[in-house]
Amino acid sequence: MQNVENPVEVSANDEWHFKRWKYTNYSFTVSTFWTPYLVRSEQEEVNGPTNSGLFNLYLDEFDLKWTTKLHEFDYVILSAGHWFYRPAMFYENGKLVGCFYCLRDGVKDFPMSYGYAKAFQTAFKAINSSPNFKGKTYLRTFAPSHFEDGTWNQGANCLRKKPFKSNETQLEPKGLSLYNAQMEEYRVAKDEGKNTGKRFRLLDTTQAMLLRPDGHPSSYGHWPQENVTLYNDCVHWCLPGPIDSWSDFLLEMLKLDK
Repeated sequence: MQNVENPVEVSANDEWHFKRWKYTNYSFTVSTFWTPYLVRSEQEEVNGPTNSGLFNLYLDEFDLKWTTKLHEFDYVILSAGHWFYRPAMFYENGKLVGCFYCLRDGVKDFPMSYGYAKAFQTAFKAINSSPNFKGKTYLRTFAPSHFEDGTWNQGANCLRKKPFKSNETQLEPKGLSLYNAQMEEYRVAKDEGKNTGKRFRLLDTTQAMLLRPDGHPSSYGHWPQENVTLYNDCVHWCLPGPIDSWSDFLLEMLKLDK
Protein backbone atom coordinates (compact mmCIF):
# COMPACT_ATOMS: atom_id res chain seq x y z
CA MET A 1 0.00 0.00 0.00
CA GLN A 2 2.93 2.34 0.40
CA ASN A 3 2.98 2.63 -3.37
CA VAL A 4 -0.19 4.73 -3.20
CA GLU A 5 0.08 6.40 0.21
CA ASN A 6 2.75 7.03 2.82
CA PRO A 7 1.48 5.90 6.23
CA VAL A 8 1.60 8.03 9.36
CA GLU A 9 3.20 6.49 12.41
CA VAL A 10 0.71 6.37 15.29
CA SER A 11 2.66 4.25 17.76
CA ALA A 12 1.71 4.64 21.41
CA ASN A 13 5.35 5.10 22.44
CA ASP A 14 8.93 4.95 21.18
CA GLU A 15 9.43 1.24 21.84
CA TRP A 16 10.69 -0.22 18.58
CA HIS A 17 9.27 -3.68 19.30
CA PHE A 18 5.70 -2.43 18.87
CA LYS A 19 4.86 0.00 16.09
CA ARG A 20 1.73 1.20 14.31
CA TRP A 21 1.21 2.98 11.01
CA LYS A 22 -2.04 4.42 9.70
CA TYR A 23 -3.04 4.83 6.06
CA THR A 24 -5.31 7.81 6.60
CA ASN A 25 -7.11 7.80 3.25
CA TYR A 26 -7.93 4.12 3.59
CA SER A 27 -8.80 4.08 7.31
CA PHE A 28 -6.38 1.18 7.61
CA THR A 29 -3.82 0.61 10.37
CA VAL A 30 -0.92 -1.85 10.37
CA SER A 31 0.70 -2.88 13.65
CA THR A 32 3.79 -4.95 14.32
CA PHE A 33 4.29 -6.75 17.62
CA TRP A 34 7.75 -8.25 18.05
CA THR A 35 7.31 -11.33 20.22
CA PRO A 36 9.82 -13.93 18.99
CA TYR A 37 8.56 -16.66 21.35
CA LEU A 38 4.85 -15.69 21.32
CA VAL A 39 4.69 -16.40 25.08
CA ARG A 40 6.14 -14.59 28.09
CA SER A 41 9.92 -14.79 27.93
CA GLU A 42 13.05 -13.24 29.36
CA GLN A 43 16.76 -13.53 28.77
CA GLU A 44 18.53 -15.73 31.31
CA GLU A 45 22.07 -15.28 29.96
CA VAL A 46 23.50 -12.99 27.31
CA ASN A 47 25.72 -15.63 25.72
CA GLY A 48 24.55 -19.08 26.77
CA PRO A 49 25.83 -22.38 25.36
CA THR A 50 25.99 -21.15 21.74
CA ASN A 51 26.77 -17.44 22.26
CA SER A 52 23.26 -16.63 21.06
CA GLY A 53 21.71 -16.20 24.50
CA LEU A 54 19.80 -18.42 26.90
CA PHE A 55 16.12 -17.61 27.41
CA ASN A 56 13.44 -18.47 29.94
CA LEU A 57 10.21 -19.41 28.18
CA TYR A 58 7.02 -19.54 30.25
CA LEU A 59 5.26 -21.85 27.86
CA ASP A 60 1.79 -21.63 29.40
CA GLU A 61 1.75 -17.87 30.03
CA PHE A 62 0.45 -15.27 27.59
CA ASP A 63 2.70 -12.48 26.36
CA LEU A 64 0.47 -9.69 27.61
CA LYS A 65 2.11 -7.10 25.38
CA TRP A 66 0.20 -8.44 22.40
CA THR A 67 -2.56 -10.62 23.84
CA THR A 68 -4.12 -7.66 25.67
CA LYS A 69 -4.42 -5.82 22.34
CA LEU A 70 -6.28 -8.52 20.45
CA HIS A 71 -9.65 -6.81 20.67
CA GLU A 72 -8.28 -3.83 18.71
CA PHE A 73 -7.71 -5.76 15.48
CA ASP A 74 -9.67 -7.26 12.63
CA TYR A 75 -6.81 -9.51 11.50
CA VAL A 76 -3.99 -11.13 13.44
CA ILE A 77 -1.05 -12.81 11.72
CA LEU A 78 1.00 -15.18 13.89
CA SER A 79 4.49 -16.26 12.93
CA ALA A 80 7.51 -17.52 14.83
CA GLY A 81 10.47 -19.66 13.97
CA HIS A 82 14.20 -19.40 14.24
CA TRP A 83 14.42 -17.90 17.72
CA PHE A 84 13.48 -21.39 18.93
CA TYR A 85 16.85 -22.64 17.68
CA ARG A 86 18.43 -20.74 20.58
CA PRO A 87 18.96 -22.52 23.92
CA ALA A 88 15.99 -22.08 26.22
CA MET A 89 14.70 -23.03 29.66
CA PHE A 90 11.11 -24.31 29.67
CA TYR A 91 8.72 -23.33 32.48
CA GLU A 92 5.18 -24.58 32.99
CA ASN A 93 2.93 -23.80 35.96
CA GLY A 94 5.75 -21.62 37.25
CA LYS A 95 8.21 -24.51 37.48
CA LEU A 96 11.21 -25.49 35.37
CA VAL A 97 10.27 -28.66 33.47
CA GLY A 98 13.23 -28.92 31.11
CA CYS A 99 15.14 -27.09 28.43
CA PHE A 100 16.41 -27.12 24.91
CA TYR A 101 20.21 -27.41 24.77
CA CYS A 102 20.85 -25.56 28.04
CA LEU A 103 23.61 -28.03 29.00
CA ARG A 104 22.77 -27.82 32.71
CA ASP A 105 23.13 -30.80 35.01
CA GLY A 106 19.85 -32.20 36.25
CA VAL A 107 17.71 -30.38 33.70
CA LYS A 108 15.87 -32.61 31.24
CA ASP A 109 16.65 -31.87 27.61
CA PHE A 110 13.63 -31.58 25.32
CA PRO A 111 13.59 -31.37 21.52
CA MET A 112 13.22 -27.91 20.05
CA SER A 113 9.74 -28.77 18.80
CA TYR A 114 8.46 -29.21 22.37
CA GLY A 115 8.78 -25.53 23.22
CA TYR A 116 7.62 -24.54 19.75
CA ALA A 117 4.41 -26.56 19.97
CA LYS A 118 3.65 -25.34 23.50
CA ALA A 119 4.21 -21.70 22.51
CA PHE A 120 1.77 -21.92 19.62
CA GLN A 121 -0.68 -23.81 21.81
CA THR A 122 -0.63 -20.93 24.30
CA ALA A 123 -0.82 -18.25 21.61
CA PHE A 124 -3.86 -19.90 20.06
CA LYS A 125 -5.39 -20.29 23.52
CA ALA A 126 -5.01 -16.55 24.06
CA ILE A 127 -6.94 -15.92 20.85
CA ASN A 128 -9.65 -18.50 21.45
CA SER A 129 -10.21 -17.28 25.02
CA SER A 130 -10.39 -13.59 24.07
CA PRO A 131 -14.08 -12.64 24.35
CA ASN A 132 -13.72 -9.37 22.46
CA PHE A 133 -11.61 -10.50 19.51
CA LYS A 134 -13.99 -10.86 16.55
CA GLY A 135 -11.46 -10.95 13.74
CA LYS A 136 -9.60 -13.62 11.81
CA THR A 137 -6.28 -15.24 12.70
CA TYR A 138 -3.77 -16.15 10.01
CA LEU A 139 -0.94 -18.56 10.75
CA ARG A 140 2.10 -17.85 8.60
CA THR A 141 4.03 -21.10 8.69
CA PHE A 142 7.71 -21.76 9.34
CA ALA A 143 10.15 -20.24 6.84
CA PRO A 144 13.26 -22.42 6.48
CA SER A 145 16.83 -21.16 6.38
CA HIS A 146 19.35 -22.16 3.68
CA PHE A 147 22.74 -22.59 5.34
CA GLU A 148 25.06 -24.77 3.28
CA ASP A 149 28.56 -26.19 3.83
CA GLY A 150 28.60 -25.90 7.62
CA THR A 151 26.66 -24.43 10.52
CA TRP A 152 25.42 -20.86 10.89
CA ASN A 153 28.37 -19.82 13.08
CA GLN A 154 31.06 -21.92 11.41
CA GLY A 155 31.33 -20.66 7.87
CA ALA A 156 28.07 -21.80 6.32
CA ASN A 157 26.71 -19.60 3.55
CA CYS A 158 23.88 -19.20 1.04
CA LEU A 159 25.28 -18.15 -2.32
CA ARG A 160 22.67 -19.55 -4.70
CA LYS A 161 21.30 -17.01 -7.16
CA LYS A 162 18.25 -18.85 -8.40
CA PRO A 163 15.46 -20.98 -6.91
CA PHE A 164 15.67 -24.70 -6.35
CA LYS A 165 13.64 -27.01 -8.51
CA SER A 166 11.03 -28.91 -6.53
CA ASN A 167 13.07 -32.13 -6.62
CA GLU A 168 16.37 -30.53 -5.59
CA THR A 169 15.80 -30.03 -1.87
CA GLN A 170 13.70 -31.02 1.12
CA LEU A 171 13.03 -29.60 4.56
CA GLU A 172 15.71 -30.64 7.04
CA PRO A 173 14.58 -32.73 10.07
CA LYS A 174 14.54 -29.94 12.66
CA GLY A 175 12.63 -27.62 10.38
CA LEU A 176 10.17 -30.39 9.52
CA SER A 177 9.58 -31.10 13.22
CA LEU A 178 8.76 -27.43 13.80
CA TYR A 179 6.42 -27.29 10.83
CA ASN A 180 4.59 -30.43 11.90
CA ALA A 181 4.24 -29.19 15.49
CA GLN A 182 2.93 -25.87 14.24
CA MET A 183 0.38 -27.51 11.96
CA GLU A 184 -0.88 -29.82 14.69
CA GLU A 185 -1.50 -26.93 17.09
CA TYR A 186 -3.19 -24.96 14.30
CA ARG A 187 -5.61 -27.80 13.56
CA VAL A 188 -6.51 -28.16 17.24
CA ALA A 189 -7.01 -24.41 17.68
CA LYS A 190 -9.13 -24.16 14.55
CA ASP A 191 -11.45 -26.92 15.79
CA GLU A 192 -11.70 -25.40 19.26
CA GLY A 193 -12.32 -21.96 17.80
CA LYS A 194 -15.45 -23.16 16.03
CA ASN A 195 -17.17 -23.37 19.41
CA THR A 196 -16.65 -19.66 20.10
CA GLY A 197 -16.92 -18.29 16.59
CA LYS A 198 -13.18 -17.77 16.15
CA ARG A 199 -11.90 -17.99 12.58
CA PHE A 200 -8.49 -19.29 11.54
CA ARG A 201 -6.76 -19.28 8.16
CA LEU A 202 -3.54 -20.99 7.06
CA LEU A 203 -0.92 -18.96 5.17
CA ASP A 204 1.39 -21.86 4.34
CA THR A 205 4.61 -20.42 2.93
CA THR A 206 6.97 -23.22 4.00
CA GLN A 207 7.30 -25.21 0.78
CA ALA A 208 7.40 -22.09 -1.39
CA MET A 209 10.19 -20.55 0.71
CA LEU A 210 12.12 -23.81 0.86
CA LEU A 211 12.67 -23.40 -2.86
CA ARG A 212 14.06 -19.85 -2.54
CA PRO A 213 17.67 -19.94 -1.26
CA ASP A 214 18.26 -16.76 -3.28
CA GLY A 215 16.25 -14.57 -0.89
CA HIS A 216 18.79 -14.13 1.92
CA PRO A 217 21.40 -11.37 2.32
CA SER A 218 24.32 -13.78 2.97
CA SER A 219 27.32 -11.61 3.92
CA TYR A 220 25.73 -8.41 2.58
CA GLY A 221 23.33 -7.69 5.42
CA HIS A 222 24.88 -4.32 6.30
CA TRP A 223 25.75 -0.98 4.71
CA PRO A 224 28.93 -1.00 2.58
CA GLN A 225 30.58 1.64 4.78
CA GLU A 226 30.03 -0.36 7.97
CA ASN A 227 33.14 -2.03 9.38
CA VAL A 228 31.47 -5.03 10.95
CA THR A 229 31.99 -8.77 11.11
CA LEU A 230 28.76 -10.72 10.86
CA TYR A 231 27.88 -14.33 10.24
CA ASN A 232 26.42 -15.08 6.84
CA ASP A 233 22.71 -14.41 7.16
CA CYS A 234 20.80 -17.26 5.55
CA VAL A 235 17.75 -16.85 7.81
CA HIS A 236 16.26 -13.41 7.13
CA TRP A 237 14.43 -12.62 3.90
CA CYS A 238 15.90 -9.31 2.82
CA LEU A 239 16.03 -9.50 -0.96
CA PRO A 240 13.09 -8.56 -3.20
CA GLY A 241 10.99 -11.39 -4.52
CA PRO A 242 10.45 -14.29 -2.14
CA ILE A 243 9.17 -12.36 0.87
CA ASP A 244 7.03 -10.12 -1.34
CA SER A 245 5.04 -13.21 -2.27
CA TRP A 246 3.83 -13.46 1.34
CA SER A 247 1.96 -10.20 0.91
CA ASP A 248 0.58 -11.39 -2.44
CA PHE A 249 -0.67 -14.62 -0.87
CA LEU A 250 -2.21 -12.74 2.04
CA LEU A 251 -3.95 -10.20 -0.20
CA GLU A 252 -5.47 -12.96 -2.30
CA MET A 253 -6.70 -14.73 0.85
CA LEU A 254 -8.24 -11.52 2.17
CA LYS A 255 -10.07 -11.06 -1.13
CA LEU A 256 -11.38 -14.62 -1.08
CA ASP A 257 -12.53 -14.24 2.53
CA LYS A 258 -14.74 -11.23 1.83
